[in-house]
Amino acid sequence: MLNKKVADLLNDQINKELYSAYLYLDMSNYFERRGLNGFANWYMIQAQEERDHAMLFYRYMQNNDCPVTLGAIAKPDKVFKKDMDVLKAGLEHEEYVTASIHTIYDAANKVKDFRTMQFLDWFVKEQGEEETNARDMISKMELFGSDPRSLYMLNQELATRAYSAPSLVLD
Repeated sequence: MLNKKVADLLNDQINKELYSAYLYLDMSNYFERRGLNGFANWYMIQAQEERDHAMLFYRYMQNNDCPVTLGAIAKPDKVFKKDMDVLKAGLEHEEYVTASIHTIYDAANKVKDFRTMQFLDWFVKEQGEEETNARDMISKMELFGSDPRSLYMLNQELATRAYSAPSLVLD
């Protein structure tokens, strides 16, 4: 059985990951309405990844005989006026999730829960990649977003992103 504080944090992370999926669906919806289907695709895939992350936490808790308590998922409340607002909100959210993962890792470390720390190692690496991707999108938008042709090309690039489920093995 997991330490209660660690288990509570892991359980809360399930909700945070599901909220992330909602947030990214909302971002995808914003770009669909704008006619930028490549950006919409990119955020739709982000939503799929977040749902998978929630399920990884769920399965980890189940595999460790910890009850999972599912909470209400908050409605995304951000109002986006510009494309860049969405991208910056995405980076801000990834930084929030990274901090949350680090909090769980720290709690597991304090009670010498090495298995949970090992489980979280993948998420620590993943969050580094997520923040890099979000920063790269902001940089590209700053460079190309004001030019319609360049925005079209960036949109086409983002449309090529394909979903790939995480390959994390749980014990």
